[in-house]
Order: sequence, then C-alpha cells, then structure tokens
Amino acid sequence: MSLKQKLQEDLKYSMKNKDVVRKSVVTLIRAAIKQVEVDKRIELDDSAVIDIVAKQLKQRRDSLEEFKKANRQDLIDQTESEIEVLKEYLPQQLSETELQEIVNSVISELGASSMKDMGKVMSSIQPKIKGRADGKLVNELVRKQLN
Repeated sequence: MSLKQKLQEDLKYSMKNKDVVRKSVVTLIRAAIKQVEVDKRIELDDSAVIDIVAKQLKQRRDSLEEFKKANRQDLIDQTESEIEVLKEYLPQQLSETELQEIVNSVISELGASSMKDMGKVMSSIQPKIKGRADGKLVNELVRKQLN
C-alpha cells in the first residue's frame, strides 16, 4: 500500500472514530500533497510524500519551541500530539549513535576538517538520512565534529 493510500485509509478511520487530531493532521498532509501535485502537474511517489511529511514535522517542531517560550500549554499539548501522528508516516528514525556514525563516515570520506566544509558535509549527508532524522540534530553533530 502506498503512503497516499495509507493516508486515505487513516482519514476514513479517524473520521469513523472521531479522532480529531489525526483527522486534522492527515487532512493537512493530503492538502499539501494535492497542492504540490497540482502545481507541478505530477503524481507524487512515496519519497516525495515523505518529504512533505518531514516538512510538516519540522514546522510543528519549530512551532512547539515558540509555544514553549510563550507558556501556551494548550498549544504545546496539541502540537505534541500532532507530531506523534506525523512520525507514524515517516520511516524509522535513526538513533543519535547511528547518525554519529553517518556523520563520521561522511566527514572522513570528504576529508572535511573545518567549518568551511560544513555545506559539503551536510549536502552529502542529506540523501543518506532523508526523512529519517531531524536536520537540526544532524547540523549539531556535524558542528561538533568540525570544531
């Protein structure tokens, strides 16, 4: 079953079971997919759908930080539950140890030694971790290694 079909089934399921959070998240994902498909006049595959879900997840995480700064517990709770739903549509996330191994291998592969090489390292890592890790965490690990 493709990811788009799974989203359709989950939408039906959440409507039947009155799962408001899941319904709203799935609806937003499907709307974003439809928008890209209409704009580019293409049919998205699972890889492109994962990119969209990852982008939605990043937006939620950024919002969560802002809500925490503003002490808005109601929005924090809602956003955290949305994040949990979004994670279900992404591949298994890499652990920090696995990420560290990938970062180390790419840095040694490229012979990177300073912060000037940060862009090359990040662009080499991205295809390997696509949808399976938070970019902010990867960025921090690369910075630690290059400093």
